[in-house]
Amino acid sequence: MKPLELAGKYMDSFFGAAPLDDMEKILAADLEFSGPFFSFFSGDEYLNSLRDDPPRDASYKILNQFENGNSACLIYEFRKPGVRSIMAQRFEIENDSIKRILLIFNARDFD
Repeated sequence: MKPLELAGKYMDSFFGAAPLDDMEKILAADLEFSGPFFSFFSGDEYLNSLRDDPPRDASYKILNQFENGNSACLIYEFRKPGVRSIMAQRFEIENDSIKRILLIFNARDFD
């Protein structure tokens, strides 16, 4: 599966268009996630955090997307009640799974 396809499946699961458990199929067991608020070092650890605190009433609008070799990048507007933030998310793919996710946004948008 191409990097943008995997990134799209991730976004579908994260934002509720597909079940969150579908994300388990596309994350590497040794996933490395890094963002302004959290870092995780396994797919299970990351998924459990989402199960414990799912993104409620959140949506997004893709502003730009591209892929290069084994990586994809999505730039999007994240929205939920009281919050709007431009986010960039980079996905690195290994063995048809998402191995690394880097999430960048202005944390002050969530104050």
